[in-house]
Amino acid sequence: MKYARYLMAVVLVGAVIYVLTGNNEAGPYISIAGFTQGTTYHMTYQSPGADSVDLQDEINALLAEFDQSLSTYIDTSLISRINRNQADLTDPYFETVFNEAARMYEITGGAFDITVGPLIDAWGFGRGGKMEMTGEVIDSLMQYVGMPKVRIEGSRVIKDLPEIRLDVNAIAQGYAVDVMAAFLDDLKIRNYMVEIGGELTTKGLSPRGDHWRVGIDKPSFGNLVPGQDLQEVVALSGQSLASSGNYRKFYEVDGQKIVHTVDPTTGYTKMSNLLSVTIITEDCITADALATSCMVLGLEEAKKLIESQEGVEALLIFTDDDGLYLEWATDGMKSLMQ
Repeated sequence: MKYARYLMAVVLVGAVIYVLTGNNEAGPYISIAGFTQGTTYHMTYQSPGADSVDLQDEINALLAEFDQSLSTYIDTSLISRINRNQADLTDPYFETVFNEAARMYEITGGAFDITVGPLIDAWGFGRGGKMEMTGEVIDSLMQYVGMPKVRIEGSRVIKDLPEIRLDVNAIAQGYAVDVMAAFLDDLKIRNYMVEIGGELTTKGLSPRGDHWRVGIDKPSFGNLVPGQDLQEVVALSGQSLASSGNYRKFYEVDGQKIVHTVDPTTGYTKMSNLLSVTIITEDCITADALATSCMVLGLEEAKKLIESQEGVEALLIFTDDDGLYLEWATDGMKSLMQ
């Protein structure tokens, strides 16, 4: 998570990719980078043949097409027009995200909810103007929040109230990673890493000839540069990773930190001793949504959610009463740590 909204929040929780040289089984490894969805992307892949194949133009075009569906920061995008009630016909990108969001809403008990848009804006983490958040304001906005209030019938989006606004930033980057991976798979590329805004997926071998090594940042306030201070390093191949945390995207009011995690069940921002969540699953769309959900749920409920899901590995970083950094990790995650 998660289009960037402030300089301090270019990447919510950074994943640092170590790309070394050495494996030339097929063609050379190529690394490309650029900007998308208000953040950056990095991709490294091994050319399918002996010659170098530069895919940056095709990748940029595909990312631009993706943004025209799901970016709330593009006025002409499909989701922006749906939010303004100027469109209701879906497309495949929108339907995939909506259906996965609906599934996540159910398994998280409402902790993941893409109708949280009005609250995100009001708290100052969206495009809308920040409001002075009182109990009365929050109560007035909560009438527009709740996945059961919006649905897809046929290929049309039906909203119970026109003021309902969707915000898919907590899932769209993960899905964009999956879309890019599918593109590379279609080209029969066997070894690659795709990263967008800190969410990533891997396949095959890195240029070193072994697993891709990914750094997980220490979630300390003031650690604004991804890779500057690492908590752990994990080795991945054929897996996706997404992280979420509160230590980079926040502002202060009268000395109190207002973090970007908004609990859609209460309307209030959620600050707790759970500092960051890193999820590893097969697909990145699921990892992205689960990481956000865990931050909303808090430490103990996040553990329960993770343990209830098959094929999910996780690292939770939190503080104790003395402010010490502690970790809780699944057995599978422990086996991936370097």
